[in-house]
Amino acid sequence: MSSYPVIAIDGPAGAGKSTVARQLAKRLGFFLLDTGAIYRCLALFAEQQGIGWDQGVALAALAANLPIRFGREAEDGQVFLADLVVTGAIRTPEISLGASQVSAHPPVRGALLGLQRRLATMGPCVVEGRDIGTVVLPGALLKLFLTASSEVRAQRRFEELTRRGVTADREATRREQEERDRRDETREAAPLRIADDAVVVDTSELALPEVLDKVESLCRQRISAEAEQSGAASSSSVVQPSEGQKR
Repeated sequence: MSSYPVIAIDGPAGAGKSTVARQLAKRLGFFLLDTGAIYRCLALFAEQQGIGWDQGVALAALAANLPIRFGREAEDGQVFLADLVVTGAIRTPEISLGASQVSAHPPVRGALLGLQRRLATMGPCVVEGRDIGTVVLPGALLKLFLTASSEVRAQRRFEELTRRGVTADREATRREQEERDRRDETREAAPLRIADDAVVVDTSELALPEVLDKVESLCRQRISAEAEQSGAASSSSVVQPSEGQKR
């Protein structure tokens, strides 16, 4: 388990996890670990290698040596597959569905679990995904679950695709999201669910700055409380001199 503070953000597609996680990491001075990008890279890599997204064993073998790395701060969050920048390529609707499919295989999740946990020990971080607080990092300092109504999430996804110049149909986008929700919530391995100790934040009627202010406040409160608790524990562990020693 990481000795650094870890903020876990889970939630369904379109709830704003990626945007909030990226901006929150900047505000806190933490690094961002986007676990969803790992599964997206695996889906893209499998497609390049001619491996079907339904081939769990072959995908797990591919995942064991996935050549992924995240860009340094100067590279502004770029994602690399081997030496190629794939930041945009892994955000297409096709690869989004592929990521959902490959992540449903227990052998794949097992193969990538160690990688995610190792990355989270590199420093204070914000980790975003669908099973971070429940499976990957259950000991996270703070667990947030971002959600929104299905209509709002579908509209956000449609607008995101349009901004990137991707041709999208609003109704098709809604159906794809519903299918992904169903798959994520019912899969055998690490289904999407709210951790028992997570703080739920509904972003349906909140603007991004409002969401960021809310989650940043929650994070700073928890970090401060943890620091105070650690300080108190350290003080109580100091052996006090006995009355005889004092004399």
